[in-house]
Order: sequence, then C-alpha cells, then structure tokens
Amino acid sequence: MPTPQEMLERFQDSYALGDEAIDHTHREFLELCLAAANATGPEFAEAFKALFEHTSHHFADEEAKMQASGYPAFGEHRANHQRILGDMDRFCQRAAAGRAQMARAWLNDSLPAWFDLHAKTMDSALVVHLRQHG
Repeated sequence: MPTPQEMLERFQDSYALGDEAIDHTHREFLELCLAAANATGPEFAEAFKALFEHTSHHFADEEAKMQASGYPAFGEHRANHQRILGDMDRFCQRAAAGRAQMARAWLNDSLPAWFDLHAKTMDSALVVHLRQHG
C-alpha cells in the first residue's frame, strides 16, 4: 500500500479526479497525513487533531455536494465517512491522552489503504455524478 508521501508524489496520475475543489481537499488531506506521520512526541497529537478537524470539514463539504445534487449513493458514502471519523476521533482522543502508538499505527497502515480505495471508487463515482448533475 502506498504511503501518503507516495500518494502525493503520484497524485496527478493516481488520485486527481478532475474536480478542482475535491482534488485540492484530497491533496491537503494527504499533506496532513504526512505531517502527522512525521510528527514526534507531543506534536503528533496536535498534528493528528489537525488531520481530524480537516477530515471532518472535508467530509461535510462532500456530503453537502452529494445532498445538493441528489447523489443516489449518499447513504453508503456518508456511512463510510462516519466510520472513518469515528475511528479517527477515538485515536485522536488516545493520542491527546499520551497514548499515540495505536493512532500512529492506524495512520500509517489503515488510513492510507482506506483513502486509496475510497478516492478511486466512491469519490470517483461522486465526481462523475457531479459532472452530470452538479
């Protein structure tokens, strides 16, 4: 599975979806993932919190676009977002309490794998819908 650094390096070829706002937000997401992955000590909790806050806004923006355009897979897409936000919130709380090991492991292993699949499937389908109905 590619790392956030590798995803950023091949963003244009592998992750750019052709929607300027979504692509910009996805690039910011990966940059924040990388910043958190590279953070040490107490800075990790701060970087992870910044990632969580960005992701919350990122998902809210996407969900508003889905609702406004009548996106038929809204429920499934939103449920996927909610699962990630729930995980991220729990790990954010643990990191803030000084227990960052599991959060760091999730950030390095699970989150990139999730983003890789989510961007290439659910977000790609959303962008196609937005072009047709947005």
